[in-house]
Amino acid sequence: MEFRVLKYFLAVAKHENISKAAEALNLTQPTLSRQIADLEAELGTALLVRSKKRTTLTEAGMFLKARAEEIAALADKTVEQLSHADDLVEGDIYIGCGETEGMAEVIRAIRPLHRSYPRIRVHLTSGNAELVTDRLEKGLLDFALLCRSTPPVEYVYRKLSHEDVWGLFMRRDNPLAVRDGISAEDLLSEPLIVSLQAIESKEFDHWLGQSAENLKIVATYNLAYNSAFLVEQGFGSMLGFAGLISVDAPRRQGIVFRPLLPELHSANYIVWKKGQVFSRAGRLVMAAFEAAFL
Repeated sequence: MEFRVLKYFLAVAKHENISKAAEALNLTQPTLSRQIADLEAELGTALLVRSKKRTTLTEAGMFLKARAEEIAALADKTVEQLSHADDLVEGDIYIGCGETEGMAEVIRAIRPLHRSYPRIRVHLTSGNAELVTDRLEKGLLDFALLCRSTPPVEYVYRKLSHEDVWGLFMRRDNPLAVRDGISAEDLLSEPLIVSLQAIESKEFDHWLGQSAENLKIVATYNLAYNSAFLVEQGFGSMLGFAGLISVDAPRRQGIVFRPLLPELHSANYIVWKKGQVFSRAGRLVMAAFEAAFL
């Protein structure tokens, strides 16, 4: 399976028409059709559903499209890094992160590089740990910021000083809002909106004294911003880190935050793959993280 043919396939998926894709690629329509047919024969499965008006993807085609996009992104990143190998220090650095105030420490650590090497560009990808580590493993990210209760020994890691404090975001008229903190007993009867990642990692089990699956979960979230609307509309209260929702903002004055008691913390780690080969820009960023964090 040639990379060139994968790009042809992505063009067809984008334009949903072989003739239009051929025009964009400066190929003849029969040539492009033959290349796609050869790819289908090589893979042993149909990738396209062809019609006169529109060409769509089969299930196998959608799977290949996702993988081909990852391959193309990695290839573009590799070309970009190699193209600057003999130039002044410049390039693109890709950092994955969840929603945490710990990102402020990460940005402070690399701020001097921005001043000294303004041609180093930083790209942030936000998502939960599963998404971020998947992209890190595939080489689409250089570094990742992970929030977890135990060190990520599968990676090279440095621990930040910031720790996230868990608590409950709730409507101001919730009876629990008068409390200074929220106990495990309080949570057991409260309709909850939770991070699915936190439940799957069993991060709450020890604190609760039982499986978090026993909680009354009415919704789950990946990133917290949209979950605030569920809280506002009375679906339930949201378990999350302090600062995920700006309760002091005029838009969010109907929501309050109360910490869990006893307090529950998650540490923050900046990580990269063991044996990772970095560009010069990447090595500078790695050195900045090693100097800033333990």
